[in-house]
Amino acid sequence: MHDIEGVILAGGRASRMGGDDKGLVMLNGKPLYQYVLETLKPQVKTLSISANRNLPIYQQSGLKVFTDTLRDYPGPLAGMLSGLQQSKHEWVMFAPCDVPFIPSDIVQYLWMQRDGHKAAYIHDGNRAHPTIALLSRELISPLMKYLEQGERKLMIFLEQCNAQQVIYLAQDCFINFNTHEECQRCEQKLKEQE
Repeated sequence: MHDIEGVILAGGRASRMGGDDKGLVMLNGKPLYQYVLETLKPQVKTLSISANRNLPIYQQSGLKVFTDTLRDYPGPLAGMLSGLQQSKHEWVMFAPCDVPFIPSDIVQYLWMQRDGHKAAYIHDGNRAHPTIALLSRELISPLMKYLEQGERKLMIFLEQCNAQQVIYLAQDCFINFNTHEECQRCEQKLKEQE
């Protein structure tokens, strides 16, 4: 398998979290991003974090932390562009900071299923998860052009670059948290399972 870099996307505004930094929202006494870090780190050559605020807190993880090269929080594609630009390897695996139960074989799975495409993303059989994606650095130029045109929709970009949709039938692994209430409900559920 190729050397693949990993990037945790933690640069969003998190408006549905009341503006709180999603990656730092606690679940069972641990920030959400640390769940992703612990699962992704053994699967990639190097791991870094794309963040636009609370940089010193993220830097405490010991990982490299970088910001968007584009201003004004233009969405996950800006974090992906920065991740590709700073990568030293051809392939970069992206995962959002708010998907704490991401599978421990997700990188290998995407790599094996990408079928020669320059991008591959997860679909859980029910819905697409375009921020859980493997992208080639060859997409830097088309992605820059796409963003320069004022476009922001990740799914449309992936369709334009003929990304491979990869089915991974494990919906529980791709639960993401958009509100504090969702976190609290999950925490309650985890405590009941103990």
